[in-house]
Amino acid sequence: MQSKKKPDFFSTHNVKHIDYRDTEILKQFLNPHGRMLSRKKSGLNAKHQRLMEVAVKRARFMGLLPFVSK
Repeated sequence: MQSKKKPDFFSTHNVKHIDYRDTEILKQFLNPHGRMLSRKKSGLNAKHQRLMEVAVKRARFMGLLPFVSK
């Protein structure tokens, strides 16, 4: 039995640039502990997953997102 793939969020919403300052979108791709979700769970393609990871890391470094949540 095959499971349906989730549609890529950034492709469906025509997002051209993944910005580290848009924390509301980036929070969708973090689990409750503050870790990034895998491609399988987030439904992103490889290119968007890499860009999302870079944006989350930049937002963490700038203090916009926490490194961990308790």
